[in-house]
Amino acid sequence: MDTDDLGLFGPGSVTWKVHEEPILIVAGLRSLYLQALHPRAMAGVAQNSNYRSDAWGRLVRTATYVGTTIYGTTAEAEAAGRRVRARHARMRATDPFTGEEFRVDEPELLRWVHVTEVESFVSTARRAGLALTDDEVDGYYTEQRRSAALVGLDPDDVPGTAAEVADYYRDVRPQLRMTREAAETALFLTAPPIPWKLSLPARVGLNLGPPRWAYLGIAATALGMLPPWALRLYGGLGLPTTALSADLSARALRLALAAVPRRYREGPLQQAAKERAARLAAA
Repeated sequence: MDTDDLGLFGPGSVTWKVHEEPILIVAGLRSLYLQALHPRAMAGVAQNSNYRSDAWGRLVRTATYVGTTIYGTTAEAEAAGRRVRARHARMRATDPFTGEEFRVDEPELLRWVHVTEVESFVSTARRAGLALTDDEVDGYYTEQRRSAALVGLDPDDVPGTAAEVADYYRDVRPQLRMTREAAETALFLTAPPIPWKLSLPARVGLNLGPPRWAYLGIAATALGMLPPWALRLYGGLGLPTTALSADLSARALRLALAAVPRRYREGPLQQAAKERAARLAAA
């Protein structure tokens, strides 16, 4: 029964431990900066997405998808995966350098998006102060192979440890570059149009003051937390002091968010998952 189903992960998983963290709003933005550096992946987004005209709607839909895969029932997660696969299967884009038409659900592109996303989640949470052992980090990557399968990837072809993620990044880096589309996307991510009454982070329900200034601080932190090689592609120096400053900012933001009552910083999917877990524990 769905009422007794804890989904793909559950309360004993590293995934639930990591995604308990509201600081992952920074991680989501960091992953988008990374993803923009892959010309083919960036072309797929730019040629098929209305992210400029509906940035916040797209953000909400993405957050809902991630929340469903983490906290939804197994049936809900699998249904969300089917919808994503069906949508991607219809999309085509043109390579900006070769002129070749390609499918946006090529395994190479799906793997890039998956790895940058999960690596951003776990590394941001850890650098912001979440206590995670090396074994737990590896456990998170292994668990997230289940999420990779939802979008159509073979779990065996997805990095399942920190060492495998590092190897993957080393192998893919020669393909990455700063294109015009990447630069325009990064600028948009850094200073998007923000409704004045928007609360950040949205799922926390916390108004951090003037939204644009709050968002700019989050964007600066996300950029500073990029790997040094990615920051250099964006024109930064990738200095250790940059990473240290970003880490300190992330830790301060995490402490601030921790002070928010739990009922405001947990979304309905997370609350429902915890209620199911509590019922099972009581039974």
